[in-house]
Amino acid sequence: MSLITKLLPLGVIAALPAIAQAQTAAGATDGKGLAVIGGGLAVLGAGIGIGLIGKGATESMARQPEIAGKIQTAGIILAVFIEGATLFAVAAGFLAK
Repeated sequence: MSLITKLLPLGVIAALPAIAQAQTAAGATDGKGLAVIGGGLAVLGAGIGIGLIGKGATESMARQPEIAGKIQTAGIILAVFIEGATLFAVAAGFLAK
């Protein structure tokens, strides 16, 4: 994993207080902007997580082709769980304010 991939989420999270302050200064007190940013972060994290699952599954299938079916099934199940958690996070973010 590259350094940019590791540090980008930290930079976005560090910028959230400044974004909230800018929204308050602009008169936007409903907080919907932060909900959208939170939903975007959830989707970004899910995309990275599913990508890492796919990467690991592909490498595992290349090493042991005889159990490729089991690895593929496990990868799909894990991706479904991540998508469910992401959907819940996005919905919770929009319902928060």
